[in-house]
Amino acid sequence: MRLAEIERLIRKHRIITPPLSRQTLVTMCEDGTFETAGSAPTKLGWLVYEDSFLKWVKSLDSGRDK
Repeated sequence: MRLAEIERLIRKHRIITPPLSRQTLVTMCEDGTFETAGSAPTKLGWLVYEDSFLKWVKSLDSGRDK
């Protein structure tokens, strides 16, 4: 998934409000929060594996009080 798609999903589904900045998402790619294709951006920018993004979203929910 491109970072633009991740940004769109975060905004559309209000996963985090306010939405994370592009620089924060890039940092998450660089620090290993998101598993990416390669260790640097491609010509298309950062490419994040979908399952890695979904795992991160689920981790946000696990911190909530039940």
